[in-house]
Amino acid sequence: MSIFKKFRTMLAAFAAIAAVAMAAPAAQADSGRITFKVVKAGFVIGASGGSGTLRFHGRRYPISIGGLSYGFTFGASATNFRGTVSNIRRPSDVAGVYAAAGAGAAAVKGAGAIVLTNNKGAVLTIAGEQTGLIVAADLNGLIITLQ
Repeated sequence: MSIFKKFRTMLAAFAAIAAVAMAAPAAQADSGRITFKVVKAGFVIGASGGSGTLRFHGRRYPISIGGLSYGFTFGASATNFRGTVSNIRRPSDVAGVYAAAGAGAAAVKGAGAIVLTNNKGAVLTIAGEQTGLIVAADLNGLIITLQ
Protein backbone atom coordinates (compact mmCIF):
# COMPACT_ATOMS: atom_id res chain seq x y z
CA MET A 1 0.00 0.00 0.00
CA SER A 2 1.49 3.35 -0.99
CA ILE A 3 2.17 6.00 1.62
CA PHE A 4 -0.52 8.22 0.08
CA LYS A 5 -3.14 5.45 0.35
CA LYS A 6 -2.16 4.92 3.99
CA PHE A 7 -2.43 8.66 4.61
CA ARG A 8 -5.89 8.84 3.01
CA THR A 9 -7.04 5.78 4.99
CA MET A 10 -5.80 7.28 8.28
CA LEU A 11 -7.40 10.64 7.42
CA ALA A 12 -10.76 8.96 6.69
CA ALA A 13 -10.58 6.98 9.94
CA PHE A 14 -9.78 10.12 11.93
CA ALA A 15 -12.69 11.99 10.34
CA ALA A 16 -15.10 9.16 11.20
CA ILE A 17 -13.87 8.97 14.82
CA ALA A 18 -14.08 12.76 15.22
CA ALA A 19 -17.64 12.84 13.84
CA VAL A 20 -18.80 10.15 16.26
CA ALA A 21 -17.06 11.78 19.23
CA MET A 22 -18.53 15.21 18.49
CA ALA A 23 -22.02 13.77 18.14
CA ALA A 24 -21.91 12.15 21.59
CA PRO A 25 -24.09 13.83 24.24
CA ALA A 26 -22.32 16.18 26.63
CA ALA A 27 -24.61 15.94 29.67
CA GLN A 28 -23.39 18.15 32.51
CA ALA A 29 -20.11 18.84 30.72
CA ASP A 30 -18.29 22.13 31.13
CA SER A 31 -15.48 23.99 29.40
CA GLY A 32 -12.25 25.79 30.19
CA ARG A 33 -9.46 27.78 28.58
CA ILE A 34 -6.13 26.29 27.54
CA THR A 35 -2.81 27.80 26.49
CA PHE A 36 0.39 25.96 25.67
CA LYS A 37 3.58 26.17 23.64
CA VAL A 38 4.80 23.26 21.52
CA VAL A 39 8.24 22.95 19.95
CA LYS A 40 8.45 20.51 17.03
CA ALA A 41 11.45 19.27 15.07
CA GLY A 42 12.02 16.41 12.71
CA PHE A 43 13.26 14.79 9.57
CA VAL A 44 10.62 12.23 8.47
CA ILE A 45 9.99 11.29 12.12
CA GLY A 46 9.26 14.34 14.24
CA ALA A 47 9.05 14.93 17.96
CA SER A 48 7.31 17.67 19.89
CA GLY A 49 7.11 18.78 23.47
CA GLY A 50 5.90 21.68 25.53
CA SER A 51 3.95 22.94 28.50
CA GLY A 52 1.05 25.19 29.32
CA THR A 53 -1.94 25.89 31.54
CA LEU A 54 -5.54 24.75 31.76
CA ARG A 55 -7.92 27.25 33.40
CA PHE A 56 -11.02 25.51 34.74
CA HIS A 57 -13.52 26.84 37.30
CA GLY A 58 -11.23 29.70 38.31
CA ARG A 59 -8.18 27.51 38.97
CA ARG A 60 -5.00 26.99 36.95
CA TYR A 61 -3.62 23.53 36.25
CA PRO A 62 -0.16 23.04 34.68
CA ILE A 63 -0.04 20.66 31.72
CA SER A 64 2.71 18.93 29.74
CA ILE A 65 2.62 18.23 26.02
CA GLY A 66 4.44 15.49 24.13
CA GLY A 67 4.08 13.84 20.78
CA LEU A 68 5.44 12.10 17.73
CA SER A 69 4.69 12.45 14.05
CA TYR A 70 5.51 10.33 11.02
CA GLY A 71 5.45 11.38 7.40
CA PHE A 72 6.98 14.19 5.41
CA THR A 73 8.40 16.43 8.12
CA PHE A 74 11.48 18.59 7.78
CA GLY A 75 12.61 21.47 9.99
CA ALA A 76 11.77 22.92 13.37
CA SER A 77 9.10 25.25 14.71
CA ALA A 78 7.52 26.60 17.87
CA THR A 79 3.79 27.23 18.16
CA ASN A 80 1.90 29.12 20.87
CA PHE A 81 -1.65 27.75 21.09
CA ARG A 82 -4.73 29.31 22.71
CA GLY A 83 -8.25 28.02 22.81
CA THR A 84 -10.96 26.19 24.65
CA VAL A 85 -11.42 22.70 25.92
CA SER A 86 -15.04 21.60 26.11
CA ASN A 87 -17.02 18.53 27.12
CA ILE A 88 -15.05 18.05 30.37
CA ARG A 89 -16.36 17.43 33.87
CA ARG A 90 -13.05 17.70 35.77
CA PRO A 91 -9.51 18.85 34.91
CA SER A 92 -8.24 15.28 34.49
CA ASP A 93 -10.57 14.85 31.47
CA VAL A 94 -8.11 16.98 29.48
CA ALA A 95 -5.36 14.40 29.93
CA GLY A 96 -5.07 11.83 27.19
CA VAL A 97 -4.04 11.05 23.66
CA TYR A 98 -5.24 13.28 20.84
CA ALA A 99 -4.83 12.40 17.17
CA ALA A 100 -4.97 14.45 14.00
CA ALA A 101 -3.90 14.27 10.40
CA GLY A 102 -2.62 17.53 9.04
CA ALA A 103 -0.54 19.34 6.50
CA GLY A 104 1.09 22.71 6.66
CA ALA A 105 4.15 24.82 6.21
CA ALA A 106 5.65 27.74 8.05
CA ALA A 107 8.60 29.86 7.06
CA VAL A 108 9.39 32.27 9.89
CA LYS A 109 5.72 32.89 10.78
CA GLY A 110 2.46 31.09 10.11
CA ALA A 111 -0.89 30.45 11.71
CA GLY A 112 -2.99 27.36 12.20
CA ALA A 113 -6.16 26.13 13.85
CA ILE A 114 -7.33 22.63 14.73
CA VAL A 115 -10.03 20.71 16.61
CA LEU A 116 -8.89 17.57 18.46
CA THR A 117 -10.76 14.99 20.56
CA ASN A 118 -9.35 12.59 23.13
CA ASN A 119 -10.65 9.19 24.28
CA LYS A 120 -12.58 10.81 27.18
CA GLY A 121 -14.52 13.05 24.79
CA ALA A 122 -12.70 16.29 25.63
CA VAL A 123 -12.70 18.59 22.61
CA LEU A 124 -9.78 21.00 22.09
CA THR A 125 -10.52 23.92 19.79
CA ILE A 126 -7.21 25.72 19.43
CA ALA A 127 -5.47 28.21 17.20
CA GLY A 128 -1.85 29.16 17.20
CA GLU A 129 0.90 31.15 15.65
CA GLN A 130 3.90 29.22 14.44
CA THR A 131 7.47 30.45 14.09
CA GLY A 132 10.39 28.61 12.57
CA LEU A 133 11.09 26.81 9.33
CA ILE A 134 9.13 23.58 8.92
CA VAL A 135 7.32 21.76 6.15
CA ALA A 136 5.00 18.94 7.19
CA ALA A 137 2.43 16.56 5.74
CA ASP A 138 2.23 13.99 8.49
CA LEU A 139 0.14 12.03 10.95
CA ASN A 140 0.35 13.55 14.42
CA GLY A 141 -0.16 12.28 17.93
CA LEU A 142 -0.38 14.62 20.89
CA ILE A 143 -0.35 13.58 24.54
CA ILE A 144 -1.50 15.98 27.26
CA THR A 145 -0.83 15.21 30.92
CA LEU A 146 -1.68 17.16 34.06
CA GLN A 147 1.37 17.88 36.21
